[in-house]
Formats: sequence, C-alpha cells, structure tokens
Amino acid sequence: MEFTSVPDNVALARVTVASMAAQSDLTLNDLEEVKVAVSEAVSNAIIHGYETSPDGQINLEINRYEEFLEIVVQDEGKGIEDVQQAMEPTYSSDPERMGLGFVFMQSFMDGLDVKSEPGRGTLVHMLKKLSK
Repeated sequence: MEFTSVPDNVALARVTVASMAAQSDLTLNDLEEVKVAVSEAVSNAIIHGYETSPDGQINLEINRYEEFLEIVVQDEGKGIEDVQQAMEPTYSSDPERMGLGFVFMQSFMDGLDVKSEPGRGTLVHMLKKLSK
C-alpha cells in the first residue's frame, strides 16, 4: 500500500500491519513489538526522509510467509548519509529526537536491513519469525 507522509498515516500503517500480523500465531507482546517497529519506520520516513513535508509517498509492503512476517517500508525522501551511524543508539539528525527508532526496530524484530542513498530515499526491511 502507498500513502502520503502525513503523521496520521503512522496509525494507518500500525493498524494495517497489526491486522495482517494478527492472522499469525504471534503473542500479544510480539504483535505490539511489530506495531512499534512499523511506527518507527514510518515515522522516520515522515520526519527524517521528508522532513515533515506532507507531499511525500511511503510504500508499505507486508508479506506473510510460513515461517516469518516480512515488512518493507520505503520512501523516496532525502535518504541517510551514513546508515551505520544512524543505527547507533541515541544518534539523530534532529536534536529534538532521541534517536531510538532503529534501536527499537532492531530490538523488536528478528531481522532488520536498511538501505539508503542520499537524495533517493530509504528502504527498511524487517522480519519477524512466526511460531509454527
């Protein structure tokens, strides 16, 4: 699904992912963790990728496989100069932010991969293992 970079769409992304993830055997705790991870990825796209401009587009892809849930959040915003640095705890390009978005995503998901190119956007790929 694709939506604009307005803050209200963070809730839309959470609800969409939760409805898909709820069809799996995730615990309530796991479900909450997935929702937080998606919220952080979408919020990062809005706040950092598009610098709160409401004109950006965010693509959210959710795939449920037998053993895992795959979630991809992609924007075409300004991108990240140094992904490794951006993933360090408390690093933020905005001094008013705590810089914990990627930390939450790493902690709550079973796989996280971030690809970004300055001026072209960011792709966040997350995996959550499902119970058998």
